[in-house]
Amino acid sequence: MDPRVEKILKMPLYQRVLLLLLISGVIVACYAYFIYMPAKQELSNVTKDNGKVLVKLQESRRIANNLPRFKAEYEKMKKQLDLALNELPNESEIPSLLTSIAGLARDNGLEVVEFKPEKERPKGFYAEVPVSLKLKGSYHEMALFCEAVSKLPRIVNIDNLVMGKPKLADGVTLLTISSTAITYRFIENPPPAPKKKGKK
Repeated sequence: MDPRVEKILKMPLYQRVLLLLLISGVIVACYAYFIYMPAKQELSNVTKDNGKVLVKLQESRRIANNLPRFKAEYEKMKKQLDLALNELPNESEIPSLLTSIAGLARDNGLEVVEFKPEKERPKGFYAEVPVSLKLKGSYHEMALFCEAVSKLPRIVNIDNLVMGKPKLADGVTLLTISSTAITYRFIENPPPAPKKKGKK
């Protein structure tokens, strides 16, 4: 018999039990560290991935079930966009539209003191086309002018409306009015947005 085995057999019982417990502990620790823990981590990862896949599957099923409704909404929004784009004048219409704004001012009793087209301001897929206006007339005439502008087939906004001190002339209260008439033009191929430089 091997002398090492004999030596162990001759040890007192409590020492043999302690040695057995120590060896068992090392085996359990190795099993836990090298087999059980990696398997548990892998199971946890698979469970997480499975949860993500299930959520994605449910979302895909929800979209698939609502596809006819989404298509109908898309068509409706496309029609609304087409209508909105029809309200934006193209480049060739801008001069006549601006002239018609001045004509509306005169038609509603306002005196056009200044009519000054300003530089176009690109805003992505559209551009603002502003015109600086200085007008003279009564408050009522200005209200009628604004109402007439709102009924134009194209989008025109009256912005930065400033009314000067009223003056009485021939029994009529006249105001000096400054404002900006802004119409919008659709840009077919907008330039790409400038790239932001990263901080050094």
